[in-house]
Order: sequence, then C-alpha cells, then structure tokens
Amino acid sequence: MADRADAWPDNVGGSVDLGGRRLWFFVDRQCIYCAVCSDAAPRNFRASDDEDHDICFQQPRDLTELAQCEEAMASCPVEAIGCTPADAAE
Repeated sequence: MADRADAWPDNVGGSVDLGGRRLWFFVDRQCIYCAVCSDAAPRNFRASDDEDHDICFQQPRDLTELAQCEEAMASCPVEAIGCTPADAAE
C-alpha cells in the first residue's frame, strides 16, 4: 500500500472533488518506473523529470480520468500509487 508520507515531492499538489469525494493521487518511493500508471492514465501520470520514477502530474478532471487513475492504482505491481482524502494531504 502506498504511503503518503513517502510520496515523491514532485507529485502535483492540490486536490480534486469528483464523485462526491475530495481526493489527492500520488506516487510514493516504492515506484519501480514500470509505466503501468502512465499507460492506464496518461493524462494524469508520467515519468519524472529525472526519469527514474513516475509521478501524478495532474489530478483527474472528470469521472473518466478518475476511473483511469483508480485503474492505474489497482494495476500498480508494487502498490506505489495512493489516493487519500485531499484534506489529509494538504
């Protein structure tokens, strides 16, 4: 399970209100840079500038992107993607 306290600092900040929930997606330091997340949700996840881990660069903007982010989180082979209530992340 991803650890908010161990999230990469280059994840985008902020939060999103979607589906009746206020959320913040992130990638933590368990990331093995496999690109599963960027394949599942290319509008939200990408390689870091250092190209040694993936990050959430944009929070989902609609329910389609939310579903893609949730799919990326479920598909991550090392459980490095997390989603927390946004107020817990800010």
